[in-house]
This record gives sequence, C-alpha cells and structure tokens, in this order.
Amino acid sequence: MATQAIATHIPMYSRHDAAGVNARNQELLAAQSRVRRGPTPEVFFNKRIDNSRLVTADDPQRVREMRSFAGAMALLFVLIMVYGWQHFSAIQYGYRIEAEKQQIDSLSEKNRQLRLAEAQLAAPARIDIMARQLGFTAPMPGQVVRPDNVPDAGAPVLAQVSPLMPMPR
Repeated sequence: MATQAIATHIPMYSRHDAAGVNARNQELLAAQSRVRRGPTPEVFFNKRIDNSRLVTADDPQRVREMRSFAGAMALLFVLIMVYGWQHFSAIQYGYRIEAEKQQIDSLSEKNRQLRLAEAQLAAPARIDIMARQLGFTAPMPGQVVRPDNVPDAGAPVLAQVSPLMPMPR
C-alpha cells in the first residue's frame, strides 16, 4: 500500500535534469521512511540486566534425558562410522581384487610368451644346426655315459668278478 501511495505522481524528466531526479529520489526516500515508521517514532531504550545473581537449579530428569540423548547420538555415530568403514573397505578390496586380476592376466601372458620362447630355443632342429656350426658331431658308440648306470647297447663292457655268496648249511 505504501508503494501505491508513493508512486501516484511520476513526473517525466529529461536526461540532463539530474537535479530534478535527485530531488525526486530524496522525496521518495523520505516518504518510504515515514510510511515504515508509522504515526509514532520508534524509540529504543537501553536496559542493562544483571544475571550474575541467578542460580540455576539442577533438574535430574533433564540431566537423565540429556544423557540418554547423548548416548543415542554416540551409538548412532558409531553405527554410521562402522557402516562407512565397511563401505570404504569394500571399495578398497574391490580395487585390490581388480589390480590382482590385472596382475594375473599380465603374468599369464608373460608366462605364455616365455613358454613360447623356451619351445623355440629348445627345438632339436635349431640345436642341431648350432652344434654343427660349432663343429660338434654325433657321439660315437660308448662315448655317452649315462648317470643311471645303464650301459650303452653298442659300448664295450668290462668284465667284472663278483664274489660268490656262501651257501647256507
């Protein structure tokens, strides 16, 4: 309502009439402050209150309520922290599992490559070609000594004397 009563008369000013615009703004400001205050001026009194002599009485029921409320809040806090710990540890374990899976995949690929390289290096044809290049030849009969003590079929055998076992009487 105050804005309706104030804005009833709006004069038109030209661009160069800054003094008129300034005066109109001052009138509007004064009218708004009069409407806000009402018919009587506002007066504020400063009253000093001394609460130093007040004594608060202990309320056992209020203390009990506050303790139970604090206990409930502490329990809620602990439950939220446990939930958060479980949640973040589950996320962390998920990351660890994915890292281990990637490591298993990379190690199995490396193992496959190493087996392929071993198969290429252990090929009998390749070893035979390299041996011939180095001047090796096939072994002669009897030239190979096997650690399992099985004599070579084409090698000469030395005669051995074994003691006779006495006959039991």
